[in-house]
Amino acid sequence: MFVMDQDIKDVECQTIYKESVHEEEEPDILHKGKRPVILKFDDVVYKIKTKKGGLFEKNTKSEEKVILKGVTGTVQPGEMLAMLGPSGSGKTTLLTALGGRLGGKLHGSITYNGEPFTNTMKRNTGFVTQDDVLYPHLTVTETLVFTALLRLPNTVTKEQKVKHAKDVLEQLGLTKCKDSIVGSTTLRGVSGGERKRVSIGQELLINPSLLFLDEPTSGLDSTTAQRIVSTLWELARGGRTVVMTIHQPSSRLYYLFHKVLLLAEGNTLYFGKGSEAIEYFSSIGYAPAMAMNPSDFLLDLANGIYTDGLNQDHVIDKQHLISTFKSKFDAQLKSINQEISDPEISQRRFQGTGSGKWPTSWSQQFFVLLRRDVKERKYEAFSALRISQVLVVALMSGLLWYKSDISHLQDQIGLLFFVSGFWGFFPLFQAIFTFPQELVMIEKERSSGMYRLSSYFMSRMVADLPMELILPTIFLLITYFMAGLKHNFASFLCTLLSLLLNVLVAQGLGLAIGAVVLNQKSAATLASVIMLCFLLAGGFYVQNVPGFIAWVKYISISYYTYQLFIVSQYHAGETYPCSSGQCQVSEFPSIKEMGFNFHGQALTAVALVVMMIGYRVIAYVALMRIGVTKKLA
Repeated sequence: MFVMDQDIKDVECQTIYKESVHEEEEPDILHKGKRPVILKFDDVVYKIKTKKGGLFEKNTKSEEKVILKGVTGTVQPGEMLAMLGPSGSGKTTLLTALGGRLGGKLHGSITYNGEPFTNTMKRNTGFVTQDDVLYPHLTVTETLVFTALLRLPNTVTKEQKVKHAKDVLEQLGLTKCKDSIVGSTTLRGVSGGERKRVSIGQELLINPSLLFLDEPTSGLDSTTAQRIVSTLWELARGGRTVVMTIHQPSSRLYYLFHKVLLLAEGNTLYFGKGSEAIEYFSSIGYAPAMAMNPSDFLLDLANGIYTDGLNQDHVIDKQHLISTFKSKFDAQLKSINQEISDPEISQRRFQGTGSGKWPTSWSQQFFVLLRRDVKERKYEAFSALRISQVLVVALMSGLLWYKSDISHLQDQIGLLFFVSGFWGFFPLFQAIFTFPQELVMIEKERSSGMYRLSSYFMSRMVADLPMELILPTIFLLITYFMAGLKHNFASFLCTLLSLLLNVLVAQGLGLAIGAVVLNQKSAATLASVIMLCFLLAGGFYVQNVPGFIAWVKYISISYYTYQLFIVSQYHAGETYPCSSGQCQVSEFPSIKEMGFNFHGQALTAVALVVMMIGYRVIAYVALMRIGVTKKLA
């Protein structure tokens, strides 16, 4: 009865899919060149190196651990394969390998219609990660539209891309929440099931021939999980090849899977039709003792547990299950997966060879990413906490140095040095977390060939400019006039430009440290040490620095900014009241080492500009070395 109902449902879904394609009248390019993909994997082995021994032990050895141990299988268009197995069985590793996203010591053969994985294949492949990596402040519609603008080719107009994004939104039942922000664990947005459907929708925008999903039902209630897997089932029946990992599906979900791959410690215990799994294990002496969810029974076996007819648990030999499966199905699977055995082709299979063509131009990527960055980042850049912090410090500084004139020269230069220090630390620590927090997003989007690293990096730098420069400008407007600094436009403008240059250099340093270190705690510690060293060598605390360490000031942001601040407020020949009457400002101990010649100040500004550019170059080079970005930079 179930088989008959299943067949009827299959025919209905195929008809619905074909009709929907014609009714939507999507651009031909979305379907042109899309061909069904036969995924074959034969004797896939993956190894990693692990270190044995503690940090302070002398005999620390490097051992090789085998994660996948010769896994073989095939998935046809119109089929949905579910990979089952306990935690640590190698499900996600295999899925990542099949999706062309796994490097390292990967051996065996993985082909797509008999060909190795290429950039062209990558852009026709959807990959949904277990964790939903989405921008929290964007709405559901904005998320899908920005993805469509980046991933769909130039042959599709902007209007068609937006329409296609909205069609996918309706297809996945997201119409009710289309104007709601996605949200995160700390920001309330759409529900977990809706967030998962948004992630799936991002991949469906390219109408992928091959779709991979890692635990698509993780953390969802049974009804939501059923809805998502049913949607995937319909997508598969439309001619796509769907592969997913899933931990413990309900029986309703299990019977939607066309094929099941059961893994235990990297070994295959079963591969074949989901409806035939119980029959297979019964034939080798492991029949379920009662009516139960098939996935529960399979997971028990994968964990080495078998419950007999007396409801008693027995520990079974998993090696026996592995060898039995190999003897029964190994020859059959290998005959199915016969393919090109040229060693050179096999070697290139995991190197991402193929067309390097991008779906959109550099300028298109830049402007779309720029719009997205501004929409997302404005909430963080102008958060109430950040604005309040700047306003409180500005007002406090203005009150402490209220109407401090040149007769209080030491106080004035103390204010100038404080401003250089505060606006060295503040943007530095804001920028440090930029790339560590966005690393997962960068890897996700870059691995799908969405955009160039250079377009992402430049859009990020440009988007940050207005947001990073508005707050220091407001700070100076408040503090400058309250503190009684020179009330003329030229002095104020020079001070403001010096402050903004200081902010950009400090931000660049933060970006470089964050990109190089990538660990937020380590990066923050390193930045604190570096900035404190810069402050100590800034020329305010110590004027007579020993020669062997005096070089530190030449790499100090605080030293150059402080020097520009001094020149902005004072000039050669200016005097101030002192115990002997009137003294030269240029002879004041904290200023004497700076000098007032124009040539020296021009070099100071040039030094800061070189730092501003140099730190960003370091950050970009560091990003090129990160995981998947290294392959596509």
